[in-house]
Amino acid sequence: MANPQEPTFRESVDLMFNRAVALMDLPPGLEEKIRVCNATYTVRFGVRLRGQIQTFTGYRSVHSEHMEPVKGGIRFATSVNQDEVEALAALMTYKCALVEAPFGGSKGGLCIDPRQWDDHELEQITRRFAYELIKRDMIHPAQNVPAPDMGTGEREMAWISDQYNRMNTTDINSRACVTGKPLNAGGIAGRVEATGRGVQYALREFFREPLDVAKAGLDGTLEGKTVIVQGLGNVGYHAAKFLQEEDGAIITGIIERDGALFDPSGIDVEKVKEWIMRHGGVTGYPDANHHAEGGAVLEEACDILIPAAMEGVINMTNADRIGAKLIIEAANGPITAGADDVLRARGTVIIPDMYANAGGVTVSYFEWVKNLSHIRFGRMQRRQEEARHELIVRELERLDRHLGDAWSMTPDFKAKYLRGADELELVRSGLDDTMRIAFQSMRGLWHDKEEVDDLRTAAYLVAIDKVAASYRAKGL
Repeated sequence: MANPQEPTFRESVDLMFNRAVALMDLPPGLEEKIRVCNATYTVRFGVRLRGQIQTFTGYRSVHSEHMEPVKGGIRFATSVNQDEVEALAALMTYKCALVEAPFGGSKGGLCIDPRQWDDHELEQITRRFAYELIKRDMIHPAQNVPAPDMGTGEREMAWISDQYNRMNTTDINSRACVTGKPLNAGGIAGRVEATGRGVQYALREFFREPLDVAKAGLDGTLEGKTVIVQGLGNVGYHAAKFLQEEDGAIITGIIERDGALFDPSGIDVEKVKEWIMRHGGVTGYPDANHHAEGGAVLEEACDILIPAAMEGVINMTNADRIGAKLIIEAANGPITAGADDVLRARGTVIIPDMYANAGGVTVSYFEWVKNLSHIRFGRMQRRQEEARHELIVRELERLDRHLGDAWSMTPDFKAKYLRGADELELVRSGLDDTMRIAFQSMRGLWHDKEEVDDLRTAAYLVAIDKVAASYRAKGL
């Protein structure tokens, strides 16, 4: 039962916006221009399915066109409504500004439970929704570029892209009308893992700063830190997998819709994912304790909590029982404004959604650029890099022979050094760079401004400042 004083997701975003704007010196008119959602298009369309016409309701909201195209995912969920879509569109504006992706903010949603329809039916529904948006330029490479979100993925993006292609047969840049496509349909290596990978890079950057780590009551590196993940969808799964396999973190809890798994000695993320794929949930998983009530595991003590599913999972009813020292918001809006106040008062450090899950839009930006340039990353320079490295290696080999036993090359140096970067490595490099720069821009305000006592306010300040500068440059 929600607390009566609990702000809605939309109100939470507005409250957090207000908290940041109060510390800025913006003209009132500009402040209002940045706050409001420019336009929301509601579409109700019919599709003939199962012997009758079924009517669906969908939305596409444009929050800010300070830069175009506008960017933001399309989600398929029964919870989709205008308020939620507008709040998510606002977050997209700030998110893109924070990580310097040259887009305005947008969001889309279709009120549907994708599990109730088979693949062929879903394709018909998706294509019809896309048709309604495309004919109004709500999907367009230069104006509005969607991406996957909750309940959608590569498959749906491929359908939308193909639908756009059919309706715009002479648009040479038609593939750039949507991102998150499969590789063979103009997608980019590393897009599926991007949001989870971004969460990992965000945590790595946080742990590079001993002062920040100490603020969260922690020390050392990610190695050995206990982590609870809420939601093992695309984002939660990749974040948990990378932290476990590459950083030595211990995943002690995994919370899903049918309960939670908990094991202080660690849970194998890959095995759990396979189990969920086969059985549809975590119930019955043999290698960890199952709790029917997932909320209890959310409150367990741990170093890092990763809410990676729905908005509002940490709210006024449970905020004071959350046992994590550091929370990184892999989902959009998992902590309500009320809960945020409670957690900040307790000294819990929160790495905000606007920054933490920006990996998706960052790599979407790379995909969009790839589609517009009509060439994959690394195609021009990779072998030239290898040829230059070969020159150095040959000289080192000559030195090796000349010096005999006195010096020799490290065994796998040659193989590692000779490999030119492929698209995946370049995408990861670009994402890592983006997450580092964005964190440092927030961190600067967090530590230097006395009135900024949390990273979320810092993120909003950086983002709003960039949007304001953009509007000023336009002469508004």
